[in-house]
Amino acid sequence: MAFLLFIAVAGAGLAAYGEIASHAAQREKEAELLFRGEQYRDAIASYYKKEQRYPGKLDELLEDKRYPMPVRHLRRLYKDPITGADWAVVEAPGGGVMGVFSRSEEEPIKSGNFSTKNQGFNEKRKYQDWQFVHSPPGPPAGAEKSAAR
Repeated sequence: MAFLLFIAVAGAGLAAYGEIASHAAQREKEAELLFRGEQYRDAIASYYKKEQRYPGKLDELLEDKRYPMPVRHLRRLYKDPITGADWAVVEAPGGGVMGVFSRSEEEPIKSGNFSTKNQGFNEKRKYQDWQFVHSPPGPPAGAEKSAAR
């Protein structure tokens, strides 16, 4: 009887440990998602500042050889740490890529206390709602087209 009780307690302890370890792994993935997403946002902002337009695709952020010294806006194309796949892109109104986001429909653990750049993520229900978008100051690109209609 004591042996069965020991097995039951040990099983419950292992289940609790598994839950804690899974939760910690998810928090690490979230932190990496925030880091990589910000890297993409900053790279798109750097490209936009130099070119006054958005990159046509994410590959253009890696090495721009149109200058005497090639310009690297991003060191490499990072995978989405939540899904392990490529990021989904946010299309700019005038064409090009203005941001990235995860394709995951999972609910995030983190729901507040984001950095200033990511304040819009507060209370978002899915990772795919965490969109890392560069918006230049002033009216949005293509706004003059929509105003004329």
